[in-house]
Amino acid sequence: MKAIKTVVVAVLAASVPLTAMASADLAKAKGCLACHNVDKKLIGPGYKDVAVKYKGNKTAEAMLVQSIMKGSTGKWGPMPMPPNNVTEADAKTLAKWILSL
Repeated sequence: MKAIKTVVVAVLAASVPLTAMASADLAKAKGCLACHNVDKKLIGPGYKDVAVKYKGNKTAEAMLVQSIMKGSTGKWGPMPMPPNNVTEADAKTLAKWILSL
């Protein structure tokens, strides 16, 4: 039984970086990185800045999902963010990743 628990813990620990990398790859594949960067502002805010702004906000994930899918205006200045052609599942994955930074 102890060996099974060890294997499960090892698998879960190994999957965390893969999930983060998969989300970064998803952001690249969906064109998000054309306007955003993880560490600094490009056209839109850096993702770490987004994570800081919404830290502790219980509705942040849902708000980001909607912004990713439908676009937004005025949250980070006058430049609008256009809607993105992503599924709700992809938008949720991206939102979770951004908030984890």
